Amino acid sequence: MKDGLPPLDLPDHGVKTKHDAEGVRVFDPVRRQWVVLTPEEWVRQHFLNHLVHDLGCPLSLIAVESGLRYNRMDRRTDILVHDRQGRAVALVECKAPSVRISAATFEQAARYNTVHQVPWLIVTNGLRHFCCRVDHELRSTRFVQQLPDFATMCGS
Repeated sequence: MKDGLPPLDLPDHGVKTKHDAEGVRVFDPVRRQWVVLTPEEWVRQHFLNHLVHDLGCPLSLIAVESGLRYNRMDRRTDILVHDRQGRAVALVECKAPSVRISAATFEQAARYNTVHQVPWLIVTNGLRHFCCRVDHELRSTRFVQQLPDFATMCGS
């Protein structure tokens, strides 16, 4: 257990934390800044490292907490992976380890995907990870057992 947060079912690639006057912070390499360490942020940073170090996603093609407009309301996507042409190919919704992954969690990701139209949706709480392939033309969704690597996300 680090900084009061549980170990996750993700490889440990050395997520950087520090303590300062405002509490515990974690370094986000995408946003290039120290952010408040919450349970959800703990999952987000570990999953981000998993995308880069294990699944081959270039850090420069990942957006964290990017804004979107859904039903005239401002929302944020936890992690968005882009292909080399700049098209979004995967949307990752992160939850705190204490949050049970449910149909409602996937519905939230699917709502955000009406804006992004990505072929891959991933939902994780750091302990359990679920991934589905979305075919927008056929309006179908198929769950997959293994998280796709970057080449697979991009359709290669």
